[in-house]
Amino acid sequence: MRSPLAALLWAVCLLVGTGAARADDGAHSFTPGQRAEIVEILRQALKADPSILRDAVTALQDDEASIKEAAAKVAIGKAGPALTNSSSDPVAGNPDGDVTVVEFYDLRCPYCRRMLPVVADLLHSDPKVRLIYKDIPILGPDSVLGARAVLAAQRQGGYQKLHDLIMAGPPSITPASLRADATRAGLDWDRLQHDMADPEIEKRLSVNLELAHMLGIEGTPAYVVGKKLMPGAVDLAELQEAVAAARMR
Repeated sequence: MRSPLAALLWAVCLLVGTGAARADDGAHSFTPGQRAEIVEILRQALKADPSILRDAVTALQDDEASIKEAAAKVAIGKAGPALTNSSSDPVAGNPDGDVTVVEFYDLRCPYCRRMLPVVADLLHSDPKVRLIYKDIPILGPDSVLGARAVLAAQRQGGYQKLHDLIMAGPPSITPASLRADATRAGLDWDRLQHDMADPEIEKRLSVNLELAHMLGIEGTPAYVVGKKLMPGAVDLAELQEAVAAARMR
């Protein structure tokens, strides 16, 4: 008696082979009854050993992940200096670090906020890591308002202070909340408002969003470490492993 897997493979080969023969000369094909029998063999094989389907799905997922990983490496290579060497990007950690971590984030994103202590632990545990912030306000007008504010605060040397205060506060960002946070950060509010309206700020956000799109980033947070794209919230060990791998290259 055939094993479930052998029966499944045999049935698939019959169907594929018949399709090929039909494409060649159109003369050979199964009758409706024969095809129904083969479909039943497939059904019974899957019932007898459901792991066949699970293994097939896992293999497909692995293939898809490999394709995405390869595509990300190509995109990261094409991004070039815009990704890691833009002089206008806010930087944390060691400005002269030997490994750069690029964080694409939205100030209002709950998963980005959850990553705050994780990223802080990474920078604390590895003094050779350079962190670049890429603001991509994708969660509505409040996110755009906040992103403009932190980039404007950068001109006063207050990007990190305002960033931390906003991320620690309520997810809603309003002019009133920004003013309160800016005051706590020791920023000049009038100057901040003026700089927020500068078209250059809007241009920087557009560049970040275009870069995220080019890399295939579909949500926040997302991290680029070396040639590796890490979408979503990750744990400290994963970040450290990616940093170690990038350092070995």
